[in-house]
Amino acid sequence: MLSLVQEQGFVSVEELAQHFSVTSQTIRRDINALCSAGLLRRYHGGAGLPSSVENVAYQARQILYPEAKERIGAAIAARIPNQASLYITLGTTTEAVAAALRDHRGLRVITNNLNVASILADNPGCEVIVAGGVVRHRDRGITGEATIDFMNQFKVDYAVMGISGIESDGTLLDFDYREVRVLQVIMGNARSILLGADHSKFGRNALVRVGDLSRVTELYTDAEPPAPIRRILAENGGRLVVTDP
Repeated sequence: MLSLVQEQGFVSVEELAQHFSVTSQTIRRDINALCSAGLLRRYHGGAGLPSSVENVAYQARQILYPEAKERIGAAIAARIPNQASLYITLGTTTEAVAAALRDHRGLRVITNNLNVASILADNPGCEVIVAGGVVRHRDRGITGEATIDFMNQFKVDYAVMGISGIESDGTLLDFDYREVRVLQVIMGNARSILLGADHSKFGRNALVRVGDLSRVTELYTDAEPPAPIRRILAENGGRLVVTDP
């Protein structure tokens, strides 16, 4: 149901009931559950995407596509060698990358994500450097002017990023302008940008422009992206990695 709404923007109860061969009552119950989790928005006669100005709650994102994020995390971690320096940004996908990096050695990880720091803190082969700034209660992310100044001190091998949405023209989008400013600094101070995005991010709307897909070195996802996104990557020398289910 989420994938259909993502593709079409709005789907009626009747369409969903016909597609899944279930009753309208079943569809309405499922819509109510998904709306309660912040994953859909209820409209008259159907369901649509949540607001473009507010992200899905962190707790809901944690349980959304966990297998896909685990595969993406493992693929990105396999790409990163030992003895590397990297930024790891906010998001549940980047936290999956951190979990897959637990056995790496000689890493220097700079992060504004306290969840990432906690995941990697027990790895004796990893030095974790945590940015200063204001901690967001909802997801333990650190943002603000102090975070920007801190991140500007480094030049790293890899930036491991997540994103809220990727439009068909290659625009990278997020919801929080303070977080976006940190992401822009990170992108400007990394030799390679590794972007992890599950299939729900393709075509998803969000308020703030982060940058352009043309700057991404490698895109890791769990399903084949739309043709325009594949074309942008190919034209700019970007590598696409679609993980196997």
